[in-house]
Amino acid sequence: MIGTLTLVLASLFGFTPILEPPSAANDSIFVEDAYYEHIPGEANYDLVQDRLSCIEKTIPLNYNTKVQAFINYFTVKDREYTQMILRRKNVYFPLFEKYLAKYGLPDELKYLAIIESGLNPVAVSRAHAVGLWQFMSPTGRSFGLHHDWYIDERMDPAKSTEAACKYLKQLYGIFGDWELAIAAYNTGPGNIRKAIRRSGYKKTFWEIYPYLYRETRSYLPQLTAMIYTINYAHEYNFIESDLEYSIESDTIHIENYLHLKTLAAQLNICDEDITKLNPSLKRGVVPKEAKKYVINIPKDLKPHFNQNRLAILDSAGKVGQSEIQYLARNTEGSTYGREKTYYKVRSGDVLGLIAERYNVRVSDLRSWNNLRGNTIRIGQNIVIWQKPGFVAHQKSQPVLQQLPNGVKTYIVQPGDTLWDISRKFDGLSIEKIKSLNELESNNIKPGQKLIIGT
Repeated sequence: MIGTLTLVLASLFGFTPILEPPSAANDSIFVEDAYYEHIPGEANYDLVQDRLSCIEKTIPLNYNTKVQAFINYFTVKDREYTQMILRRKNVYFPLFEKYLAKYGLPDELKYLAIIESGLNPVAVSRAHAVGLWQFMSPTGRSFGLHHDWYIDERMDPAKSTEAACKYLKQLYGIFGDWELAIAAYNTGPGNIRKAIRRSGYKKTFWEIYPYLYRETRSYLPQLTAMIYTINYAHEYNFIESDLEYSIESDTIHIENYLHLKTLAAQLNICDEDITKLNPSLKRGVVPKEAKKYVINIPKDLKPHFNQNRLAILDSAGKVGQSEIQYLARNTEGSTYGREKTYYKVRSGDVLGLIAERYNVRVSDLRSWNNLRGNTIRIGQNIVIWQKPGFVAHQKSQPVLQQLPNGVKTYIVQPGDTLWDISRKFDGLSIEKIKSLNELESNNIKPGQKLIIGT
């Protein structure tokens, strides 16, 4: 739940709090049901196949009913989405082409970012993949993309594109086949190897197709369909209007805290432009801990900045520093100023008990571990971000007790329900708990002692 303070500070700092993660393109475009749509007649089928052969370069552009289903989607069902891509592509394609050429990769891979994110640099999927190239946290870090509460380099177009090129080159080195490498980008190389084994060691994407996950089966057909659609958009009456272009920029180096909206005001540009140039600054500020941080500003304003550097940085360094630090420390799931540790769940543990032991909130534990409820399992490793120097304490009163008369009791923890408790002990049901404790309803409260057996 986003509190009033967060919303007020969001207005001050010029960032949008994520109430629900904005869906990436590969969350919303999944049209396997469209495979059963009308397939064009033989003449039209041959026409599309011929067009694909004309634009095919390094990556095979195989044509079949699955590809046609996505062509139908992009050209008929959701023309608005395709129109959006046509508007955005000139912003990012030159950047993609630059890095693909640097790493000697096929130019066609630039279309992959459309399937991943819809060319949205701040896209966040339901699985918490982020940015134009939809890096998950571990993969992003392994390719040098730093992220914390303030900054997420997975949202930096240049850095994430270079990381994607390195990853794609690595995947091609593993499989020696671009279709398999592309599929591996979606699902991971381990799942591709697994599908190859299950297929009897077949060697092509379409041979292992039945053994892939549903989303991955759709991934390559989407890419082929998008390459076709963008190259033949005029044949489907798309009009390229209101085109977007990147802002020509230059860089400045920041040594201390900086408030991005104030910088924009000092440079006399709109907030939206400075945000577009620096999408990796999630909170609209450069934290004071980020030494020599690189900021992008419009190239034509670099001389003005250089002439007035001290005054501009002085103004932009005074706004909202204490407020943003308070927000960083207190926002649900924040890791700011904390150290990562792990706790292995033991018998009798509940989230409330673990939270109390480490002096954190249950909501923080859920956020750090992507938990939707309170259910945890014995042996599970729970990620905990604790304050530096903090030593976890044991609860003074044990959760489980056995009284002299043999009666076993359980201390209700924050977040517990009768259903949660019943699952922790063999042979214990909700009705049995209610009977043993003469409960008339399912209502319980933290600290309450319940009889769970004799």
